[in-house]
Amino acid sequence: MAFRRIGARWLTAICGGAVLLSQPGGAAAAGCLDLPVQGEGLVASVIDPRTLRLADGREIRLSGIEPAREQHDAEVAALSSLTLGRRVSLHGADDGPDRYGRQLAFVGAEPGMELVQRRLLAEGGALVGIDAMPAECRQELLAAEAGARAAAVGIWMARDVIKNAANSGDMVTRIGRFTVIEGRITSVREVGSTVYLNFGGRWTRGFAVTISRRIVGLFEAAGLAPKSLTGQRIRVRGWVEKRAGASMAVRDVGQIERAGGD
Repeated sequence: MAFRRIGARWLTAICGGAVLLSQPGGAAAAGCLDLPVQGEGLVASVIDPRTLRLADGREIRLSGIEPAREQHDAEVAALSSLTLGRRVSLHGADDGPDRYGRQLAFVGAEPGMELVQRRLLAEGGALVGIDAMPAECRQELLAAEAGARAAAVGIWMARDVIKNAANSGDMVTRIGRFTVIEGRITSVREVGSTVYLNFGGRWTRGFAVTISRRIVGLFEAAGLAPKSLTGQRIRVRGWVEKRAGASMAVRDVGQIERAGGD
């Protein structure tokens, strides 16, 4: 599977906080468009808010972002304005298709081959996703998202884009949806093969982030040892699931950020 191949290649970079992609002269990669070129083409149509079809028939899935608005047509229009009828360059660890036959890529578009994902994030039209990517590429995307949030543009004109982890009712409405959540961890528990980061006083019912114990070492290496997060505010992104209550399975260090206010 393409995701697994990509994840294996980038694992060290993601978890170690350093980008190890080789470039001439030994310089480290500086961003998403510094990833290897995996092709180019002319955009013939926009299929959905993060998928393009090229003139040669290839479908290109934009890596690193998730659509943010509930307005499908507006999201398609935004992506169309940046790409439709333009030549694009495709960047990534490889050009292998995902399970749906789409090529995952960071996309640069004419004129200037600007990173499309960064532009969408900077305009408040998307959220940083949880695809595997090098740490510096993720930081580039997070910086664009943070700029839009600070400027209150696009989706960030609303105040409730980031959900409150302590509001269990709000969390339940997000089950099955990609969500950015922020809150203070009240306790950390290990049950069987799973570590639970609990955000509510009633840990059996409140929102919780789950981490497999198999990958806890990766979080420790990144300075995010689960037990050290007790009492701290974090921001976490991913898909909300239903267990006893709402929960989110974290499988990548990049899904968690310190939110400050500790």
